Amino acid sequence: MFIDANSLSVTVGSTTINLGDYILDAKYQYPKLWSDDSGRNLKGTMSGTLLGIFPKVTVTFRKLNQTEMENISKILDSTTQTLHYYDPNKKTTVNLSTYTGDWEFTNNGIGNNSSFTISFIARSKR
Repeated sequence: MFIDANSLSVTVGSTTINLGDYILDAKYQYPKLWSDDSGRNLKGTMSGTLLGIFPKVTVTFRKLNQTEMENISKILDSTTQTLHYYDPNKKTTVNLSTYTGDWEFTNNGIGNNSSFTISFIARSKR
């Protein structure tokens, strides 16, 4: 949950970037992963084993200048990151080990980049 300008950040190594400085919005998802014994019976009753909830935070970056893009790309291209965000379930800021999805941006001319979206996906259950 984005509760103030400093409540969403990402760290790789010794570098931490406050995402609030760069983003337009953040979407928080809490997908459930069920085991292969899960499903509905003929009466429609759901049963199965919940393996865990794997948070996913999707952010939309505003148009970034060259220096900002260079700083952000180091984070997005890393194998893993630590995302720091407020978890309303735990009622505190948590550190989440993540990997990122693919990312791309459109260059509309010299120094004119489009906004773009990327997902930070949990490597293990919450």
